[in-house]
Amino acid sequence: MTELSPALKGPRHLLRRLRDVMAGPASAQERLDQVVTVIAADMVAEVCSIYVRRAGDVLELFATEGLNPTAVHHTRLKVGEGLVGDIAADALPLNLSDAQSHPSFAYRPETGEEIYHSLMGVPILRGGRVIGVLVVQNKTWRHYTDEEVEALEITAMVLAELVASGELVSPEEKLAAERDALLPVSLEGMRLNAGLATGTAVLHQPNILIRRIVAEDPEEELRRLEDAIRGTDSALKEVMTAGRLASAGEHRDVLEAYRMIAADTGWLGRIRDAIKTGLTAEAAVQQVRESTRARIGQIGDPYLRERLHDLDGLANRLSQHLAQGANGQEERELPDDVVLISRNLGPAELLDYDPDRLRALVLEEGSPTAHVCIVARALDIPVLGRVKDVLGKIKELDRVIVDADNAQLFIRPREDVSKAFTDTMRARAERKQAYAAIRNEPAVTRDGVEIALNVNVGLEIEVSHLDETGAEGIGLYRTEIPFMVRETYPDVEAQIELYRKIFERAGGKPVVFRTLDVGGDKLLPYFDGVREENPAMGWRAIRIALDRPEMLRNQVRAMLHAAEGRPLRIMFPMIAEIAEFDRARKILDSEIDDRRSSDGPMPSEISVGAMLEVPSLLFQLPALLEKVDFLSVGSNDLLQFLFAADRNNPHVGGRYDDLSPAVLTLLDTLVRSCEKAGVPLALCGEMAGQPLAAMALIGLGFRNISMSPISIGPVKAMIRSLDVEQVRETLPPLLTLDDPSVRDRLRLFAKEHGVII
Repeated sequence: MTELSPALKGPRHLLRRLRDVMAGPASAQERLDQVVTVIAADMVAEVCSIYVRRAGDVLELFATEGLNPTAVHHTRLKVGEGLVGDIAADALPLNLSDAQSHPSFAYRPETGEEIYHSLMGVPILRGGRVIGVLVVQNKTWRHYTDEEVEALEITAMVLAELVASGELVSPEEKLAAERDALLPVSLEGMRLNAGLATGTAVLHQPNILIRRIVAEDPEEELRRLEDAIRGTDSALKEVMTAGRLASAGEHRDVLEAYRMIAADTGWLGRIRDAIKTGLTAEAAVQQVRESTRARIGQIGDPYLRERLHDLDGLANRLSQHLAQGANGQEERELPDDVVLISRNLGPAELLDYDPDRLRALVLEEGSPTAHVCIVARALDIPVLGRVKDVLGKIKELDRVIVDADNAQLFIRPREDVSKAFTDTMRARAERKQAYAAIRNEPAVTRDGVEIALNVNVGLEIEVSHLDETGAEGIGLYRTEIPFMVRETYPDVEAQIELYRKIFERAGGKPVVFRTLDVGGDKLLPYFDGVREENPAMGWRAIRIALDRPEMLRNQVRAMLHAAEGRPLRIMFPMIAEIAEFDRARKILDSEIDDRRSSDGPMPSEISVGAMLEVPSLLFQLPALLEKVDFLSVGSNDLLQFLFAADRNNPHVGGRYDDLSPAVLTLLDTLVRSCEKAGVPLALCGEMAGQPLAAMALIGLGFRNISMSPISIGPVKAMIRSLDVEQVRETLPPLLTLDDPSVRDRLRLFAKEHGVII
């Protein structure tokens, strides 16, 4: 057996003593009282205290060795109050040599703690949540070592089982919480993948029963861990070759990246070190998992947060393999209409559930670029994310309604809500049938005006929406999405292969490639981004491309290679002044010259455009129109810059209307300028996908609009019921109004003229 270092012997000794206490016949409170005595003695601390989190986010002193015993069950702190409250709020350890000088120190005279100076505290975690706090104190000014902090964290993991057992909190309090949980609840979140669903809640909380925490033979535990690692990798390989996910695409890249994360030596090394302290393999995985979950809440970078979520999911899979090898974990019986509820989820974990039973996915966290969302889109599963505290408000097998379109979740809905939603789903199905019936019909108005309807996509698998919707082409291919789901920067050859597939899957329909729009809130994992207070208006898109010209050079080179006899349309994002367009165009022209000189196959034609998103470009419009082959309005960014209103800020995001006279006047001027210069004009953004707003755009003169695939059907139905001349005559008086919006007037027009909106 491997000899343990002195630093690792301490936790093993303490764990054995705690195991004996926990296995005793005493009550939960009596065991807690014994535990603080054991910890204080073993860690040479004059004080050891345990605080338990109760209803109302209150931390109550439940046991102490060293403080005044009369303070037990009397001293209480709110989460975020005092040093103990800070530990609970941040879910992170605290190590202070002079606690009383800390600005968060909250003195409680009944405890008698004024004579103690140094303090070390750690959160007691269960399922990623803080359920208590464990603290040791000493009279001397002492800075505890990293090994002592780690030992206390391991101890807290053992205590979590006792604190979470339900024996310490009164049955009345628990019953009241359960009674509250039976009431109907409506929660809001973020749409990560559109769709509607109703079904039965299944909580993805793989609470693997850890029968042994302290290891008798660390070498055997290390062998068990290696077996579980191999089993996890084999299972991931099987997932990648199964069913609807067997074909190539970004979801395959995601799963391959997930396998690479599973083999990360740093993460596995932490688990191996935990085993060497005396934990079993299961307990070691659990400790690293809880530590990882606590770190997630402290990470601001969206990419790093997602990778930590991936590690959390992999810890679940490792735990499952260890449990199956130890005690044959039983399979759960699942309903036929599963709505999966989880804090977060790895992509492979989603595939553990039968996709034929899976109706929707609801996450407490998550983001549009999360790996699990990319796989869910490939399976056409609605996903609702950032639903705060959903796991605390829902029970297993509750009936739920997921309205991902409107970012809402209904838990235990009332009968009238269920009926209304059933009617909505029925009407939605009927509308989908009506849209399907006109899929191959032209987008032509009643008075014969043809409108080009295109889709915005960012994944290879989404190109299939061209055929499903009857769209004329891809008005915006977001090239950054494939970059964001990869662990490493794709070289020119990888990009050529990607763009070639897009061309092939588009089947000859036009594709507009937007060059990389990264930075801001879209960080690349392999890119040294910067933290900015206002990322939407910061170092992003063409600004990064011009500062890192090799990235842009590689990208346009790949596009030129991939086109091979096809028309190539390239669009530069976030151009704020003509000089930026000129610099980007110069890089492209250089690559065109190199391609021609090498006698390589060229595109049949090359069109170069700009996205109009920054208002400053409007003041150089005449000169710009002499240089571009086409212009596309990025309505999402243009409107937030126009109104100086962050569209992701709930206080101002909905404050200004895209159907205001100011917006319509700007767009009207733009249409007239482009018509005069003979430059094709398009608009891509959320505005184009709203039938009412699209009606206004067409009335102003837009003949090419691009939107999400789900909007094609409703907008086409509107177009085929519209007389353009009528709406054209209606608009001019509206542009001069002082009203903040003309939405209601346009809605009335549509109703009076039979326009389907």
